[in-house]
Amino acid sequence: MNWANRLTILRIILVPVFIGALLYNKLSVALLIFIIATITDALDGYIARARNEKTKFGAIMDPIADKMLLGSAFVCFSIVKILPIHLQMPIYVPIVIISRDVIILLGVVAIHLLTGKIDIKPTIVGKITTFFQMLTIISVLLSFVYSNWIWNIAVILTVISGLDYIRIGSRQINEKK
Repeated sequence: MNWANRLTILRIILVPVFIGALLYNKLSVALLIFIIATITDALDGYIARARNEKTKFGAIMDPIADKMLLGSAFVCFSIVKILPIHLQMPIYVPIVIISRDVIILLGVVAIHLLTGKIDIKPTIVGKITTFFQMLTIISVLLSFVYSNWIWNIAVILTVISGLDYIRIGSRQINEKK
């Protein structure tokens, strides 16, 4: 197993530790774990490209690790009342973010079933969306007063990127017919 895949596995292992830190109201520990997980996300991609060690495992598990970390943070922020009232996230935020990820996952399965292959690559809008989702989590953990502005930008970008991925997936399905 290469180093990029090891870092992806580490990020998956960090998810329950991160959730535990949130649930036990250890926000500084949760922030540290989230920053470590974010760094491993950047590092695993860099290492895989630099060493030409891209694998099918990494292509599948890297985005799953990201979604596990981000999704669990958004759910915790919206249902666990550990934060000051102005930082408690409304339920629509995780609903939009997780729904987009489920729609993308179902689309990937549909494309694979219909075409026999999967050729989904992150788009620039998708990368900006992920950045704002991560920024939202950091801003909430830091108790940034305007976190609600950041999470609403993340929600808007999530919807836009979801529609963009639907457009790309539809085009792939239609090209195969």
